[in-house]
Amino acid sequence: MSPYIYLLMVFALGLGTTITFTSTHWLLAWMGLEINTMAIIPLMAQQHHPRAVEATTKYFLIQATAAATLLFASTINAWFTGQWEISQLTNPLPLTIITIALALKIGLAPVHSWLPDVMQGLNLNTGLILATWQKLAPFSILFQINNNPYLMIFLGLTSILMGGWGGLNQTQLRKLLAYSSIAHLGWMVLILQFFPSLTLITLIVYIIMTFSIFNILKMNKATNINSLSTSWVKNPITSALTPLVLLSLGGLPPLTGFLPKWMILQELTKQHLTLTATVAALSALISLYFYLRLSYALTLTTAPNTSTNILPWRFENQNMKMLTAISIIMTICMLPLLPTIMMI
Repeated sequence: MSPYIYLLMVFALGLGTTITFTSTHWLLAWMGLEINTMAIIPLMAQQHHPRAVEATTKYFLIQATAAATLLFASTINAWFTGQWEISQLTNPLPLTIITIALALKIGLAPVHSWLPDVMQGLNLNTGLILATWQKLAPFSILFQINNNPYLMIFLGLTSILMGGWGGLNQTQLRKLLAYSSIAHLGWMVLILQFFPSLTLITLIVYIIMTFSIFNILKMNKATNINSLSTSWVKNPITSALTPLVLLSLGGLPPLTGFLPKWMILQELTKQHLTLTATVAALSALISLYFYLRLSYALTLTTAPNTSTNILPWRFENQNMKMLTAISIIMTICMLPLLPTIMMI
């Protein structure tokens, strides 16, 4: 792809998200979501591989369905209320339809099954955009509407459970990260109605952690679990830090990913949703299992142990880039700063 076309698509991604962020009118918000979708499709299909074309087609159909449903529900709301403002969404029927349409857009369970298949067909750069940037615009709409708390709890718990359960039998790293995305989005949606600023902090921490792990996989050119077992030859320092990044994604203390989950569980308990908090905490243990599988492949299969994976003939000089280094440090060591950030 020409660098000018690539720059234009990235600019359109930023423009679409900004339009949705700043809009209070349903048509403008819908237009921003459509610009976002149209901008990422050329980035998905740039490999000209049948798998990439399949993933692009699936993504386009899913996003078009979600956008049409969103427009349909906002029209129903305008019919009932006479208002096109996002804040005037009061009727329960369009509210439920819009919530489900946004859940389909970002990949929440039980409408999540498209996300792992689409992620598997993309390269790691585009997969990173899909797992992080593409979640921002739909979340900005979810922040503005008064969702049904029972529906949000159902979507959140189902996503946490399916995000852990679906990743158990996977060997492809992009599918694993897709299920990880589903589980983390479940945590954000679970607390959205009770503590929106905590959802925002959780989203920021998730983006930092996901940026770290995608960049590490890109440096090692790893796409499956077997290829991780030889990554220590290419970059031993990064391979030593990667298990900490993975365990931070799993939410183990004293790493950065622990505090958002802990504060979400605390807030759910304050809202007298003890059973919900218990189910969410137990479901997080399922996700932790496949993060431990990846950590095992990275650390316990180094020499003198044997590996079934073929060693590459030549190793490139993969010096750790500055952004990757900063994001890894934040993923591992940012826990003491998060209470201060919450106060701000």
